[in-house]
Amino acid sequence: MALTALAVAAVSALLLTNSVMAGTGQQPAPAQAQQTPAQQPATPDEGTFGTPNGDAAAPAGPTVAPWMTVGTTEYHNHISSKYNFAFGKDTPFLPSNAVSQSGEFMSPKSFLTAQYCGHCHQESYHQWRQSAHSNAFRAPWYLKNVNMLIEEKGVQFSRHCEGCHNPVALLSGDLSQGMPRKRPFEDEGVTCSTCHSIVSTTTMGTGSWVMGTPAVLVDEKDQPITHPVSDGEILAHLDRHSKAVMRPVMRTSEFCAACHKAAIPRALDDYKWLRAMTPYDEWQQSSFAKQSPLPFYRKDVVSTCQTCHMTREALPTGASDYGAKEGKLVSHRWLGANTIMSQYYKFDEQAEKTVAFLRNGVFNVDIFALESEKPASGESPLIAPLGAASFNVAAGDALTANVVIQNKGIAHSHVPEQRDFYESWVDFTVKDASGKVISESGFLQPDGDLDPSAHSFTNRIINNKGEFNDRHQIWHNRVLAYNNTIQSGRSQLVRYRFRIPKEMTGSFSLTATVKYRRFNQHYIDFAMSQKHYPEPVVEMAAQTRTFVVGENKPDATGADAKDQVPEWMRWNNYGIGLLDAQQYAASVTAFEHVAKLRPDYADAYTNQAVVQILWEKYDDARPNLAKALALLPGDPRALYYRALVERNGGQVNEAISDLEAVLVKYPRSRDALRELGFSYYQQHNYPKARDIYEKLQGVDPDDLAAHYNLAILYRRLGQKEKASFEAARFADQKDDPTTSVYALEFLRKHPEVANESIVWHVHDLTGDPVKHSDKIEYTYMSGGGM
Repeated sequence: MALTALAVAAVSALLLTNSVMAGTGQQPAPAQAQQTPAQQPATPDEGTFGTPNGDAAAPAGPTVAPWMTVGTTEYHNHISSKYNFAFGKDTPFLPSNAVSQSGEFMSPKSFLTAQYCGHCHQESYHQWRQSAHSNAFRAPWYLKNVNMLIEEKGVQFSRHCEGCHNPVALLSGDLSQGMPRKRPFEDEGVTCSTCHSIVSTTTMGTGSWVMGTPAVLVDEKDQPITHPVSDGEILAHLDRHSKAVMRPVMRTSEFCAACHKAAIPRALDDYKWLRAMTPYDEWQQSSFAKQSPLPFYRKDVVSTCQTCHMTREALPTGASDYGAKEGKLVSHRWLGANTIMSQYYKFDEQAEKTVAFLRNGVFNVDIFALESEKPASGESPLIAPLGAASFNVAAGDALTANVVIQNKGIAHSHVPEQRDFYESWVDFTVKDASGKVISESGFLQPDGDLDPSAHSFTNRIINNKGEFNDRHQIWHNRVLAYNNTIQSGRSQLVRYRFRIPKEMTGSFSLTATVKYRRFNQHYIDFAMSQKHYPEPVVEMAAQTRTFVVGENKPDATGADAKDQVPEWMRWNNYGIGLLDAQQYAASVTAFEHVAKLRPDYADAYTNQAVVQILWEKYDDARPNLAKALALLPGDPRALYYRALVERNGGQVNEAISDLEAVLVKYPRSRDALRELGFSYYQQHNYPKARDIYEKLQGVDPDDLAAHYNLAILYRRLGQKEKASFEAARFADQKDDPTTSVYALEFLRKHPEVANESIVWHVHDLTGDPVKHSDKIEYTYMSGGGM
């Protein structure tokens, strides 16, 4: 379905406002008849969202404003006459990237309620009601945060949030001063007719969708029928019903990208564009998508967002749903990690399925090695891999356990999205033979707060006062102090130093457990206005290894046999963890072990080359890449890295040839496109360089290298208007290393966090005096939005 001219203009203006005008610090002047300033705090007639008592009960139907019976254009004109066009007359929905197909406001009356859909799709409705989508706008922990924004800056800024939490409220024009306190569809959040009426999306995120006309049936010309239709008409024309509510884009990850990718624009933070969250980008670059040759492991088939989060399941006994095919229904639970919502609303079925989902092969936990501080003469201090090595330990020895956590089952990072207040960590314990805990890292304190020195898969977002943004005030974000997220397919190495008690005899055990809860204790206490608010903690994966004081022999029936992870893969995961910890020599050694165990495994040699390239030992990488390509001729992964080596050596033509070969098999590889565009640029082949960077923007509209280089290329090719556009986007989105001062200020005040900000560190559980360095190590990290 084609966009109207008005909608096209709105999309173009949206891009300009969020990029060019934001880059220059300018905003469009408001219409003459609209004098409300952009930043206007909440007023009594506007109100904040939600009910005062936080009632969790779902009312029978949605709430709508009283004038919803008027026609479309009349409704638009009515809203326009009183709406705060804070960000421009042509961009009424900013800071959200959402637009309507007509470019106009849409009456909430035009959206069908979930209850209406549920009378035929009963099981889908039942599942949706328990999902995060259904409760996206009414959950008290969400309302507490968005109301902070409204009270501080004004309800118009909440459009940034509601494009994904309550699309109907956004499109209806209800997010403005003078509108009713009750928001349309506030109890349905992301309802059936929002997703099923979206006609197109982009991968910009922050609600980057276009809303069509909601309908359950199209006519003979495929135009939506907006008047009421009977069940009989629908059943008689199921093909036309399907055309009305199902579009090919709904089956793609790009559909989900509209909301599961986000940025903080200057219009919201009064600072600059910041990338917030990137689950779509993470998926697109993972092995699950099969769109990049670079992941460390390879998948046989493509998995989309829907593959994991909308699995086709058997229809429960006694359930009814016209959407079921051969007794199976696509799940509308969108299982993920929202454990607290199920508890709060008493959705026991959703809770049970969520826990099972979180435990379903997400992680591989491997207590891989011990570092001895007193190795025997001529022996390595590294005892590895545990379970296959013989070694001795004595009472009183201090040892450092190397725990490898592999993100093997998620197509995005862990923790994804709002990692500033979602919480996942490693609980590491040392126990004696009786089960008594000798040492522990990652315990919960009496008030519910996590052990401050625990290894957590989170970050710390710092504001312009050098303080942690502890209540998810994203409009104050400036910089990341650290980011411990594990990306898809990668491993993280966590090290724990402990001491065996001098009096110990017999056995002792080490256990590492990855745990998860939805929110850290500080935020949930704030959100629920209650001290130590209880929330479920899920043990996602764990491993225990048992040792004896004295001689330890290989154990063929231990943890490794149970986990069924071959030795070569254990070394491979260890090498990946060392690489990300910038321990390049040790990483190469680990991958050399892989090559000895699997001499037929081409990636064992490519992985060594990857480390050597990052180590800037390009000549050492060449023979390893040659070995990889001898084992796997034409392998795109090895060709990509060979291209980097070739270009570094001045062989630009050869690099271009290899990168072009990569793109034949992986045309959406953003890395290969980026490197090929730069290679053409080096050759002064500006038209080809421009074309490649434009293809890169088709994969990621916000690629910083594309903005920068296109600004230069367009100018050299005489396309000055486009050059100015890209230059402005680059100026707004480029990194701001000056904010490092805020991160440093925070880290100085919090030495326990400063330790986590160092890529190679140890969690010391011995009780020995810990000397904190006077010098704080910190390297600027981009992506300060989340």
